[in-house]
Amino acid sequence: MIREILIWPSPVLARKCEEVSIRPEYSSAPPFHEDIHRLLNDMVETMIANGGAGLAAPQVGFNLRLVTLMVEAPLADSEKAEAGRARTKFVPVKLVNPRIVERKGSQLVREGCLSMPGYFEMVRRSTYVRVVAKNEMGADIEIGGDGKLAQALQHELEHLDGVCFIDHLSILKKNLARQKFVKAKAKGLRYRADKPDAQDFTEIAPVA
Repeated sequence: MIREILIWPSPVLARKCEEVSIRPEYSSAPPFHEDIHRLLNDMVETMIANGGAGLAAPQVGFNLRLVTLMVEAPLADSEKAEAGRARTKFVPVKLVNPRIVERKGSQLVREGCLSMPGYFEMVRRSTYVRVVAKNEMGADIEIGGDGKLAQALQHELEHLDGVCFIDHLSILKKNLARQKFVKAKAKGLRYRADKPDAQDFTEIAPVA
């Protein structure tokens, strides 16, 4: 199910999220409640439908430490014949209770957000990060990278602590953006989810 994306400055986006409960290993039940699996699947569907590189649970109204990301992965041999020159593809990754355990370097990057459609600014990010988390089956996983992946990991994990990328900007820029999005909300504007092939964030459009 494609869920509605909350638009900044929704108060939900400013709250620190709670860790997801994990059932004990000796339990015969799955590690996570079935609602968590359903929400993660919905987040992936919502992220892809809106052309996003990542999505955090608070962006769809849930105060939980859950993140989905599109991550570049090598093609299987069986896929290469149909892919032409492409050697990689983007696949969704689901992270439960993720946390950054290592950072390196610094880079100035242009950043946007599904909760702030059409708004972009330069922010400073670490050039490399390493993250540990649980996957949807409850197993320990590790994901790390530089460039766009490092940027996406930092951006989405900050959402879990109630931080949006605009919180890194000056008070003036933040106040100007607040006026823009408050006015847009008053006019009944919302995020537009009709461009699944978009490589960047799409525009806001009137509610149909």
